[in-house]
Amino acid sequence: MTDPQPASFTIRPAVPSDRTQLGELGAQMVAVHHGFDARRFIAPTPETPVAYGGFLIRQIGRLESVLRVAAAGDTVLGYVYAGVEGSDYMALRGPAGVIYDLIVAPDRRRQGIGRALLDAAMAALAPHALPRLVLFTAERNLEAQGLFASAGFHRTMVEMTRDLA
Repeated sequence: MTDPQPASFTIRPAVPSDRTQLGELGAQMVAVHHGFDARRFIAPTPETPVAYGGFLIRQIGRLESVLRVAAAGDTVLGYVYAGVEGSDYMALRGPAGVIYDLIVAPDRRRQGIGRALLDAAMAALAPHALPRLVLFTAERNLEAQGLFASAGFHRTMVEMTRDLA
């Protein structure tokens, strides 16, 4: 038996007509994180897809933002949202590219889409001549951590949370 060939996809800049699909993927990301730790991460609501999609679409055209999608035809299979940030004394770091979101539809994972999106974000940030890229990933998201480690990222911080209520 041979392995099935991954379906083809292209990486392209997001466009306003991607709003609904981006919002649905963003809402999935919210739900997954909430499932990891319901006390730490916000819960999705019926409004989450519209709000998240609207937020992402507003990033299009901003010089400090990168929003790329992996698409097969008109279907968005995943996206990456990244940006350029200056020095951040609260995070104890200088200027950096920051990967904020990277998600691939669950039924399309392990086909190279996540890595292609990550590579596209890194390429889009490269002209800024930043000294580093940073990102955060949920402690329980081992699959994502493996992807990021394979791309040369290493652990530098551990977030700890204490509930006050």
